[in-house]
Amino acid sequence: MKYVLVSGGVISGVGKVITASSTGLLLKTIGLKVSSIKIDPYLNVDAGTMNPKEHGEVFVLSDGGEVDLDLGNYERYLNITLTRDNNITTGKIYQHVIERERKGDYLGKTVQVVPHITDAIQEWVQKVARIPVDDTGEEPDVCIIELGGTVGDMESMPFVEALAQLRRRAGRDNFMQIHVSYVPIIHGEQKTKPTQHAIKTVRSNGMIPDLIACRCERELEPSVIEKLANFCQVEPEQVVVVKDMPSIYQVPMLLEQQKLIPLVRRFLALEKITIPQAMTQKGNKIWTQWQHLTGNDTRYHDPVTIALVGKYVELQDSYLSVVKSLEHATMRCRRKLDIRWIDSDHLEPKMQQSDPAKFHNAWHEIVKASGILVPGGFGSRATEGMIAAATWARENKKPYLGVCLGMQIAVIEYARNVCGIKDATSEEFNGDAANKLIMFMPEVDKTTMGASMRLGLRPTLFQPGSEWSKLRALYAGSDQILERHRHRYEVNPSYIDQLQEGGLHFVGKDEEGVRMEVVEIKDHPWFVGVQFHPEYLSRVLDPSRPYLGFIAASAGMLDEITRDYQGGAANGLAAEGVANGVAGLKINGEF
Repeated sequence: MKYVLVSGGVISGVGKVITASSTGLLLKTIGLKVSSIKIDPYLNVDAGTMNPKEHGEVFVLSDGGEVDLDLGNYERYLNITLTRDNNITTGKIYQHVIERERKGDYLGKTVQVVPHITDAIQEWVQKVARIPVDDTGEEPDVCIIELGGTVGDMESMPFVEALAQLRRRAGRDNFMQIHVSYVPIIHGEQKTKPTQHAIKTVRSNGMIPDLIACRCERELEPSVIEKLANFCQVEPEQVVVVKDMPSIYQVPMLLEQQKLIPLVRRFLALEKITIPQAMTQKGNKIWTQWQHLTGNDTRYHDPVTIALVGKYVELQDSYLSVVKSLEHATMRCRRKLDIRWIDSDHLEPKMQQSDPAKFHNAWHEIVKASGILVPGGFGSRATEGMIAAATWARENKKPYLGVCLGMQIAVIEYARNVCGIKDATSEEFNGDAANKLIMFMPEVDKTTMGASMRLGLRPTLFQPGSEWSKLRALYAGSDQILERHRHRYEVNPSYIDQLQEGGLHFVGKDEEGVRMEVVEIKDHPWFVGVQFHPEYLSRVLDPSRPYLGFIAASAGMLDEITRDYQGGAANGLAAEGVANGVAGLKINGEF
């Protein structure tokens, strides 16, 4: 097993995940099988109970794991299916060690951070790195490890020590480290001192950076590269420039131009790995498609404006996977994405009284938008604004996509304004209401918050008579699809007949036919709600179908895109096992 550790210094959020994902992608393009592990030094066991306004979105894996959003980047870039164990937290490690101590595994020993915690970290990494994550079903050749935070943080010290030991345990030519650092510009001059100090800190903690990835606003001057190499004791070619690019999807090409692949080959002795010709050809195909799709994306000038109506728009990372799915779909449709972030609270009548300017600005953006998207969320706050946006989209034939809560919003809106159930609401909003169109799922634990929702990859069956469905057509007319879920509320089955008689069609249901998964209006350009989260399976080369249909409808090209997917001419890797919809059947033998 070969390991590539990506660490960061100077500041957090410097670009470790994009550097790590891009490195992994380049290794895949030469035919290697690549896995990924993200280390988060916080005490939470997982990310499931974190506030999206503070930590960003919670990403859900096929096995139901609620993990850090960075694992979504790895799945999207590398076209792999990770497990909950690919996200390591301090909480998980300490829980694991304490459980072993209680069972008597350390009987007679004084359990300490070194060696017991550090050994547990190394054993976890070595075990998880070997889990197959792609359609080959084979053990990966290389594992990319991202160490969250910055080296020197108190909370990450056990991981730093463990990874320093892992280099020795892995052996020569089997471990390399890329340290990502920031080179600021002050009064027009590129400053190297922060990176010098960052490298000094890394080395003082027992780590040995093999490459220094310098994040910067513009190309580093040759004298700056030479200075960094001199004071950080590396060769100039070991200083890699990761400058700002028009699109993050162009970073792999930037690194490839700087000979990253030959450098990694040298540090990891990759020439000793025998790569089958089929994998080499597949890697070449991936790289060709990637360059074709992303290399010239600045040529797309025709915009498609999407109103994203949400509750957590203050921190856009709360909807990171949603944004990435929109990007994938717009690239496929050869359009330029323009997202208008709208706080749903600003659409409510009370805002017209308290702040008329915010109210009118929000509605101005709704009216101008090409399509309206209502993503997931929790709680009753600002939901009336979402319902108002759904009403406007339905009545004005504006493309609408509702995801999870957004689907439930569409059901409530239709019940109120079309079916005449004026007090229709959700049990989540009002537990004492008479007409709870959305109800708490009976099997879900109401007392425990962590990992208590309906999670993970689950089947959705398109219903007989739904052949007209615009969404179903994008899945090539398949009878069954697989998508990931994260919810604890569902459409109340008692109201299904009344809603369908009123024209709201539940075209997709679970395998038992009692849980509503897809809702659609027939005589509308695109009015679709999905209970699942299709953004979790969107890939750069294989966009999520609900998002693709939404963007295509918003851009006025739904018929063209539908013909492509029905005729097998779609640009993507679905035939090679991408975990998107029907192709998800092939991943790791699930379902």
